[in-house]
Amino acid sequence: MTDSFPLLLAAMAAAAFLCRVAGFTLMRFVPVSPRVEAALRATPLAVMAGITALAVQAGGLAEGLALASVVGLTLVLRSDVAAALLGVVVVAGLRWAGL
Repeated sequence: MTDSFPLLLAAMAAAAFLCRVAGFTLMRFVPVSPRVEAALRATPLAVMAGITALAVQAGGLAEGLALASVVGLTLVLRSDVAAALLGVVVVAGLRWAGL
């Protein structure tokens, strides 16, 4: 499983890129409605969900708890970046504690 991670990461990055390109192409031909705009904004979140699902699957309790804390911190802080950085701190602390 670990040997295939770089391949999976490259495939997800390519999928994100192609979704972005498709979104910009769509914006040239279709009027941007609130529904189209919401779909374009959701694409990076879907890619991030794929990456975190792989991390939780390959990891253990520490990764699962860190992911749960990131979700909670995102709701509280309203900042994806701050929550992700604090999630790294949480998983590092949990691993240091032996989980």
